[in-house]
Amino acid sequence: MTRITGSTRLYAVLGDPVTQVQAPAMLNPVFAGLGLDAVLVPVHVEAADLAGVVTGLQRIGNLDGLLVTVPHKIEACAFADVLSPAVQAAGSTNAMRREPDGRWTAENFDGTGFVRGMAAAGHDLAGRRVTLVGAGGAGSAIAAAVLDAGAARLQVCDPDEEKLSDLLDRLAARGRGRVAVGPAPELERADVAVNATPLGLRADDPLPFDPASLPAGAVVADIIMQPRETPLLRAATAAGRPVHHGAHMLSHQLDLYREFFRLGEFE
Repeated sequence: MTRITGSTRLYAVLGDPVTQVQAPAMLNPVFAGLGLDAVLVPVHVEAADLAGVVTGLQRIGNLDGLLVTVPHKIEACAFADVLSPAVQAAGSTNAMRREPDGRWTAENFDGTGFVRGMAAAGHDLAGRRVTLVGAGGAGSAIAAAVLDAGAARLQVCDPDEEKLSDLLDRLAARGRGRVAVGPAPELERADVAVNATPLGLRADDPLPFDPASLPAGAVVADIIMQPRETPLLRAATAAGRPVHHGAHMLSHQLDLYREFFRLGEFE
């Protein structure tokens, strides 16, 4: 059990909902393993309250960092003084760090974590055709990282045309003609199909796409971490398609978080 003291350093993960977040269960053992007097706690904040909550937390003297999840990854960028190249490409952040001078730096590890997780599971994205559903904060970060990983083609779909247009502009230099966008997923020729929407967090959510429409052998990935077996992944398994769970994206961000927050090395 984490021991809280008067000198404990604080970190918070912001989301709505927040009951599904896995970061506290994964990062608090990292703090313990490093011998740090620090704790990460979940903070449930609705969109209308985001500005008040973030600016309030940033005024807490012993709060060193924030993690950001659905649906705040895009809006949270407004509360950072410095945006990393990954944040600028994605238009979203999932980690913010207080600097010694009091400024806040925003970073985004979703894309790198997703690509590393796929590679560790044996799914090299180089030369693959990827369909990505969802152009929100996490989806945009994954889109940039998939292109950096050498995907032959990336199709991003989202009903929000403005989001798609903004993402296409940000990816122009990376994409070099490899990117297409549209309101509906192109599944028939995809090698990998990714759900980067919140669909699946609730039991009555519709599927983001029909995995049975994918070619045999196409990988179905879901970035939702809780429940582990989302309706999409269950449907993909029933259709005989290999699946990739959301937990991989977070577990392959842990070293990146440790470096970003300057937590030190394990003994």
